[in-house]
Amino acid sequence: MIQAPIQKTISASDWALLGLLSVIWGGSFLFVGVAVKELPPLIIVALRVSLAALALQVVLRVMGLSLPRERQAWATFFGMGILNNVIPFSLIVWGQSHIASGLASILNATTPLFTVIVAHYFTSDEKLTGSRFGGVIVGFIGVAVMIGSAALTSLNANVLAQLAILGAALSYGFSGVFGRRFKTLGIPPLVAATGQVTASSCMLLPVSLIVDRPWTLTMPSLATVLSLLALALVSTAFAYLIFFRLLARAGATNAGLVTFLIPVSAVFFGVLLLGETLELRHMAGMALIAAGLMLIDGRPASAFGRFFSEKRPVVHGSD
Repeated sequence: MIQAPIQKTISASDWALLGLLSVIWGGSFLFVGVAVKELPPLIIVALRVSLAALALQVVLRVMGLSLPRERQAWATFFGMGILNNVIPFSLIVWGQSHIASGLASILNATTPLFTVIVAHYFTSDEKLTGSRFGGVIVGFIGVAVMIGSAALTSLNANVLAQLAILGAALSYGFSGVFGRRFKTLGIPPLVAATGQVTASSCMLLPVSLIVDRPWTLTMPSLATVLSLLALALVSTAFAYLIFFRLLARAGATNAGLVTFLIPVSAVFFGVLLLGETLELRHMAGMALIAAGLMLIDGRPASAFGRFFSEKRPVVHGSD
């Protein structure tokens, strides 16, 4: 089956969705940071996908939709669940139990770098270009500048935790490309999101019950319970509805740009809710991120090239 082409640039509406998604997923680092203080990582991940699956199943019923029964569809659900939920969620939560959220967000921002490389080898219409690769590098530098050197002081504190976050970013890169097959199969975003978290729940719940034995744990605080609900319902269920829409319309590389914006939303959360000051390095970092996004999007560079390629009348001086 011929795969529908992906748009190379991002529309204004998709940019808006990308910004909204970055705020929602930016909050997930906060929610995980609260929950991991009281609960084991595997329980957090299992509850996250299970509660999200229940919520999306309800939405599916209300919309009059149902999950497909074909073997190929469920193989895709389980494949996407492993790449986009089981592996990255587990690695990120475990990593955040050992390193700071700021450092985790920097490492997670490498996702587009992995995505453009994976997409280059596994797709026919998202080939790596110099502009896109340069944009990823510039954007990643912007993330590092915005977070600042203070977040890097623990760089060598726990190498395994840092490798875990990078492993999650790599898994997200593969999931962005793998998830394109939902469009090929004709599976709408809501059904894809529901099937993915349902498959993830089937894999994670039994393992978490055996490994962590939740009935032996102390009852978590209200803050942890609320964080888990927000993590499942907002940062997972609602977020995936947006993500799969972006994936179908803008492609894996463009959808992966959200990881550049997540640290930006974290800074604004700090300014608005915690009374933190927005420093010059934050502005510089966000400027670099914007430059990286424009390079990957391609439209400013194309317009610049067209401007200089146009023939202009030659003005001769008077004798």
